[in-house]
Amino acid sequence: MEISSLLEHVGTAIDVVGVGVMVIGALAATWLAATARRRAPGSGIYEPYRRNLGRSILLGLEFLVAADIIKTVAVTPTFTSVGVLAIIVLIRTFLSWSLQLEIDGRWPWQRSVPETETTAGTTPAT
Repeated sequence: MEISSLLEHVGTAIDVVGVGVMVIGALAATWLAATARRRAPGSGIYEPYRRNLGRSILLGLEFLVAADIIKTVAVTPTFTSVGVLAIIVLIRTFLSWSLQLEIDGRWPWQRSVPETETTAGTTPAT
């Protein structure tokens, strides 16, 4: 088996893992939300459900980017394919940052606020 063929199969396998992570994560988030709803019917499940779903999408996107890099750079390293890869990575990175902002309420490069600062009523330094 040729190395390029092997890397193509590895990239495809990582693609499948990325999609699987998203699907299983969505199912798990839905299951957790439904279980929480049954235990406490009046409690808010939207935020935790959204956070769990967003985390699974983020992890799946990371796998998909890795698969694209492997398949493009290692298998077909032409200027056109690398350019297309760059656009795909930029779009997926923007999606990841947007999801991270939605989940945590801050950009990925910002410091997390320690619990004592938020409960004491002080404003975090950004």
